[in-house]
Amino acid sequence: MTSTALNVAPVMAWPDPGGAVLFRGGSSRHDLALHRAVFGDDSTRQPSEVAELIEHSGLLGRGGARFPLAVKLAAARLEGAEPVIIVNASESEPASRKDAALCLWRPHLVLDGAAAVARSVGSREVAIRLHRGARAQETSLRAALGERDSSGPCFVVSSGPRRYVAGESSAVASGVAGGSGLPLHKTVPLALRGPSGRPTIVLNAETAAHVGLLGSMELADWRASGPDGSAGTRLLSFAGAVRSPGAVVELTGPTTFSDLLSSQGVHATPNAVLVGGFAGTWFEGETLMGLEVNDAELEPFGATLGCGVVAVIPRGRCALAEASIVTSYLASESAGQCGPCVGGLPEIAAIVEMLAQGAARRRHLRRFEAIAEEISGRGACGHPDATIRMVRSALSMLTDEVDRHLGGRVCVDHHRRPVLSVGGH
Repeated sequence: MTSTALNVAPVMAWPDPGGAVLFRGGSSRHDLALHRAVFGDDSTRQPSEVAELIEHSGLLGRGGARFPLAVKLAAARLEGAEPVIIVNASESEPASRKDAALCLWRPHLVLDGAAAVARSVGSREVAIRLHRGARAQETSLRAALGERDSSGPCFVVSSGPRRYVAGESSAVASGVAGGSGLPLHKTVPLALRGPSGRPTIVLNAETAAHVGLLGSMELADWRASGPDGSAGTRLLSFAGAVRSPGAVVELTGPTTFSDLLSSQGVHATPNAVLVGGFAGTWFEGETLMGLEVNDAELEPFGATLGCGVVAVIPRGRCALAEASIVTSYLASESAGQCGPCVGGLPEIAAIVEMLAQGAARRRHLRRFEAIAEEISGRGACGHPDATIRMVRSALSMLTDEVDRHLGGRVCVDHHRRPVLSVGGH
């Protein structure tokens, strides 16, 4: 099984390189026999026991929203109908590789977790959603399914558009139900009623893998294994000026961003870092490097680890030029089904581009805020709001660079090839 096209290598654990949890058991792909030898077989645990284990773990979703899985499952159970279970492995974030790594190297851990979730709510079928063209992941998952017996839920592998918003939970649910695969105008949570009319649980592939992991280790050990000692390990993907863009790290204990980035070949304080994905939060390098790598440390800055992407802009490179490229990408990747995306995001992208080129003035930033206020909260999905938050973080966190550009002093590297790639996988 190769992963060259995805630039996904076996995952490194940090700060203890030998302490991998999700990826323990060596760097090769686990077939069913090796998986059972390393992680055991938890398929006989009763539904109520699975539900209790998930609740006591406090497991938060790893797709970026950080919503407690147990709350979703409890809501779905109360509805009475058989819930729809979907593992979202589409990984629309261009810089992310963590879910691809799980599907490639630990497919049975994802399947075990999905089966346990299905068992806990009485579902007989699980859909796994990928983007079209994700051949390596699909091959690995189908091979894993071929090794398993017929007990447990029926698994269906589904694929959808290779677009950024196609990975949003309601878009994934829509596609699996035979709909457009676009984000839905939701009036009730998916866990209460999805597009099929039934309760719908969409869980990220990393979330599913953690459910599978819960059955193979003591709960206290699982809680203590992550960066903040309370909620399990976290997977991060790296982009930009790092040793190997696309590298994935499993965080197995407390560490600082300085030490973490050093493990990726970043030994000098970068100019800027985008944390949490393309719709995440910008930091000046000096601000970020001393912080611990966990959500509690990032919260005062209005940031989270989100979908687990850390993108590095080195000294001597223009962070606003990179922010402009990301903003233009997000504007181009809208679903095109509501005014805030169709009208608002292109104008915002144009303002950020003017700023990067040294052509913007304070009135243009005031215009950005007027647009942001007008469209915030009005989108069919969270895409416009997430893009606005990312731009606001660039304007508020990269203040020295913003002031220079407002004064017409463009960075000398503005026309160089960008550090961040938005070309997808």
